[in-house]
Amino acid sequence: MSRKVVRASKFRHVFGQAVKADQCYDDIRISQMTWDSNFCSVNPKFVAMIVDASGGGAFIVLPLNKTGRIDMSYPTVCGHTGPVLDIEFCPHNDNIIASGSEDCSVMIWEIPEGGLTTSLTEPVVKLEGHSKRVGILSWHPTAHNVLMSAGCDNVVILWNVARGEAAVRIDTVHTDLIYCACWNRDGSQILTSCKDKALRVLDPRKGTVLYREKPHEGSRPIRAIFTSDGKILSTGFSRMSERQVALWDPKNFSEALTLQELDTSSGVLLPFYDPDTNVVYLCGKGDSSIRYFEVTDEAPYIHYLSIYSSKESQKGMGYMPKRGLEINKCEIARFYKLHERKCEPIVMTVPRKEVQSLKKEVKDLKAAIEELTKRVMELESNH
Repeated sequence: MSRKVVRASKFRHVFGQAVKADQCYDDIRISQMTWDSNFCSVNPKFVAMIVDASGGGAFIVLPLNKTGRIDMSYPTVCGHTGPVLDIEFCPHNDNIIASGSEDCSVMIWEIPEGGLTTSLTEPVVKLEGHSKRVGILSWHPTAHNVLMSAGCDNVVILWNVARGEAAVRIDTVHTDLIYCACWNRDGSQILTSCKDKALRVLDPRKGTVLYREKPHEGSRPIRAIFTSDGKILSTGFSRMSERQVALWDPKNFSEALTLQELDTSSGVLLPFYDPDTNVVYLCGKGDSSIRYFEVTDEAPYIHYLSIYSSKESQKGMGYMPKRGLEINKCEIARFYKLHERKCEPIVMTVPRKEVQSLKKEVKDLKAAIEELTKRVMELESNH
């Protein structure tokens, strides 16, 4: 008889838990726009959310510790003339945030220490160069003052934010609407997905296509990210509209390393990847769950770990950078889930039974050393 062997993994028992009600951010009118971005950006200082606003677009920026009910008159960032579609905090400066809007512009804002006391209407820098709405933003992971934006004009622009001008304009590569655009870990490559069903890996300096492939047969949006070893993880749909997750080696793009079908829901799966643990979290807009998988370099490559489920569906999701986590509480990820009227942090934790037993061993050893030291001192004093 063959016995099923459970794969050894440090993250097999990772579990998600929502925080208590008083640690949520309540009474926030989250934007009703149907755009497929995260609608939320977080860092160790602030949480920012796109909100409904009359006569233009706005987002709210709250200090992390300002939980509870948020007053209706709380200041917002409201300089756009059209709805805000995407926001992204700068990884190199926690007080800087970029916003892209339906008004075709990208704006850079500086949030004062401690948060806003009055509404912000004037950006530090305004970047103009797109001819249609700007729905995707991504800061360069290693270089200061480099921001990528992608618009509904099928154009990707790399901005020199310090000078307020476009450094590279990639406008001949994409034939249709761009669904996602992101950097690899050192910023040497860009990955995009497009309505023509193709994934493209681009050289950001030259604006040329290095690799191109159609990963999913369905016509619904594809999302894709780089993993830490240069592979590509994509989420999309089959021809029968089943949601899929796949892993690709761009050097051999013709066939997936693995392709798994998940379910028949219609929400686009947003992937969040942690390069330190190789765990990927899939959050579907309109879903009420977060699935998570471990990515390894051996077949079947994507290993299902578990699922966090709740009653209410998510309208958006923020993902805390690793430097903002409470590592001493064994926290490996934290999400900020947007509901209709609130934002709810969800903590992913590794249970550490072995840590407790190690602590006990250390305690026992310390006690034994103290006892031995005492006896040695007694012996020495007797002699």
